[in-house]
Amino acid sequence: MPPIQPQNPLQLPTLKCTLGCPILDRLLDGGIPTNSITELVSEAGCGKTQLSLQLLLCAQLPLSRGGLSASSLYIHTEFPFPFRRLHQLSLSFRSPDDSSDPCDRIFVHAAHSADDLLALLDRVDALLSNLHSPLPPVKLIVIDSIAALFRSEFENCPSDLKRRSSLFFRIAGKLKVQAERFGLAVVVTNQVMDLVGGDEVNGLKVGNFLELYSSGRRVCPALGISWANCVNSRVFLSRSDEVWNADSGSENQEELGGCVRTRRRMQVVFAPHLPESSCEFVIVREGVFGVG
Repeated sequence: MPPIQPQNPLQLPTLKCTLGCPILDRLLDGGIPTNSITELVSEAGCGKTQLSLQLLLCAQLPLSRGGLSASSLYIHTEFPFPFRRLHQLSLSFRSPDDSSDPCDRIFVHAAHSADDLLALLDRVDALLSNLHSPLPPVKLIVIDSIAALFRSEFENCPSDLKRRSSLFFRIAGKLKVQAERFGLAVVVTNQVMDLVGGDEVNGLKVGNFLELYSSGRRVCPALGISWANCVNSRVFLSRSDEVWNADSGSENQEELGGCVRTRRRMQVVFAPHLPESSCEFVIVREGVFGVG
């Protein structure tokens, strides 16, 4: 009998973290992959922070339920951490035979600049490699949002743009090393800019993102093509408001009792393992769920 050959670790299936909904998981072929960086990009109010919070809880689920059996790290860069909403979502993840609080398995830190984020990521190595913690190991890092760190610190001049690109690559390089070394799923949220009359914003080429629309506007992901090259996958969340249950012939349907309904869509822009596809989703008290 020939000797059994050891498995090549490169051939092992990549673990994925469920989004907490079979429809959304199907869109992403099982969820957010480990060993890479996934970007969620949208305008405000589309649900990227809501989805990020849900992922923090989903990562705690056992492997048999699509989770990572893990703790999570959430780095917020702009607004206070939404503890109240996280607690509300966590009620659906509490087990009747487990008195522990799912929120206890989530580490929260703030970063106020790109340099601050880099310093924090250096310190995170100790957290990721801590084998003596009573909590499950950290397997998910969420940064919400990356664009806020670069909004006002840099001017549109060659020296600042060069420094900004250098920081992009240093941040992404650090995250990719940690993702591969510790088997992490890394999620980074990004914002959008309006794109009017071409494929440039402030004279900068932004890439081939002309077909992205949200709230009836043509938009493109912030930070341009340099940052786009730093992420492995990009998922776009959009919204559109429509009036319904009203007289369609009226010029002002809202005055006649029409209701404004927000429709949200999740779209795969690029990913090495996914085709371009999309699905509709809703945000309710219990969380974020796809619409079949």
